[in-house]
Amino acid sequence: MPALRLPPFLIGSVQARPRVSAALAALMLGAVAACGFQPLALWPLTLLAIALFIELLSRTNSAKHAFSLGWLLGLGHFTVGNFWIATAFTYQAHMPTWLGVIAVVLLAIYLAVYPALASLAAWLFVRRLGRETGTGMAWLGLAFAGFWIVTEWMRAWVFTGFAWNPLGAVLLGPYDAQGLALLAPWTGTYGLSGLVVLIAALLRRLARTWLVADPRQRATLGFGGVTIAVVFAAVMMAPASYLEKREGGRLFTVVQPGIVQDQVGDSRFYETNFLRLARQSVPRAPNTQRIVFWPESGLADYLRDGYPRYLYRVMNYGGDPGLARERIGRVIGPYNLIMTGAVDLVIVNGEDVAARNSVTTLDAQGNLLASYAKAHLVPYGEYLPMRSILEPLGLRRLVAGSLDFWPGPGPRTFDLGPWGRAGVQICYEIVFSGEVVDPRVRPDYLFNPSNDGWFGAWGPPQHLAQARLRAIEEGLPVLRATTSGISAVIDADGIVRAHIPRHREGRLDGRIPAPEPATPFARHGNALPLAIAVALLAACAVALRRSRG
Repeated sequence: MPALRLPPFLIGSVQARPRVSAALAALMLGAVAACGFQPLALWPLTLLAIALFIELLSRTNSAKHAFSLGWLLGLGHFTVGNFWIATAFTYQAHMPTWLGVIAVVLLAIYLAVYPALASLAAWLFVRRLGRETGTGMAWLGLAFAGFWIVTEWMRAWVFTGFAWNPLGAVLLGPYDAQGLALLAPWTGTYGLSGLVVLIAALLRRLARTWLVADPRQRATLGFGGVTIAVVFAAVMMAPASYLEKREGGRLFTVVQPGIVQDQVGDSRFYETNFLRLARQSVPRAPNTQRIVFWPESGLADYLRDGYPRYLYRVMNYGGDPGLARERIGRVIGPYNLIMTGAVDLVIVNGEDVAARNSVTTLDAQGNLLASYAKAHLVPYGEYLPMRSILEPLGLRRLVAGSLDFWPGPGPRTFDLGPWGRAGVQICYEIVFSGEVVDPRVRPDYLFNPSNDGWFGAWGPPQHLAQARLRAIEEGLPVLRATTSGISAVIDADGIVRAHIPRHREGRLDGRIPAPEPATPFARHGNALPLAIAVALLAACAVALRRSRG
């Protein structure tokens, strides 16, 4: 079977200068593949780019070159997809803004190792079992899909993990559609990523078949291909009107104060920011029993007792945590409950030595009912690794303040009585597939407070997309409250019921969507996508042995 004819920008020079031209092609294809993520959502480009990369990978004759092609694919992919991180450097004064671009590239240099490992492993797998390159490489896509699942799963936990933008996120439809992410309850997000690679491999295989077909067969294949493309696009974009919209019984208010990022950590705006939260939280009907959700970083007050008095004088309304809690209770009104982002301190020998990024639950009397501390912290954002080495070089963490944050124990479910069982995932924690729910007690919903204001234009919609994937995987509604957007109410099918766009002040009121019964993924977690990876590799091995005769 002849090789697939590559587009003009990949032809000719691949043979004349295979190393240079293939490297540039892989880098370019990685960048194009990232265009499938939000806010662009150009998922056909992702499929096309991965299909062309598989063909490119099949043409290499050395393991070293296979690894380098995968690494360059990842370098382009993660540089474009994560470029919003550079915006974070514009919201602090410790380090120059241009360092943000370097930080993005350095992160991409590391993250690119995972596509490189997937490429190397797939190439070696097919080469060793297929022996005869021309026949064996036809099944490369199966192996690449399997190893992509494994390496993307590894990316989520090695060195504490950075799970942002799994490839499967491109299969998520618009706000009112699931797209092919409807399969996530059975595949998990990493299984969806393998499906992206598998679809791309199918495109490559169809193109190869079309090349050797006679004119009549080409017409048939072309018609079939167009039909499949139309059906695929319809599934991706069709509103999920077939889903039953079951309302829960618990009233809620999600507050987005619309705080400008420059004012989040500025003490001159603490009271103004509180008043923004307060005016969007007042009850609209008397004697209602609702739960109010405030975002991460919106509230400056320390809510716990026992800190040195000077800290309360600097930070708190009235210089007293009790008064600060009571004021919040008066704002939400009787019969109500509030879950708010807050900062707790770790005090040792009367001195604050660390902080915890927390969610605190208060009743209308200002009583502290429950507290959750963020477990998945952002390296270089909320703490500075290797501080003794990096701080003398002028590097600081990006979140305001001088104390490093310490991690909490992980997912917890809080029984709030009439307000149901609440799970909490603060900001970036929601991107970790299979790690968002307390395995001992399944919650009724997840609360995801965040401060997305320093994520640029691309970060917030990508963040929301990953929260939607957690809702579909787990069969749980997710309520997001952010300082400046995008706040949203996501039902258990991943449909955005209501949202507040970026840079707006507002509130969302309604009833918390009902949860679904525990999905297969909720019961088995990432064992499912890993089993899919094994099945893909087994299918590839069988196909290779049969092709050898």
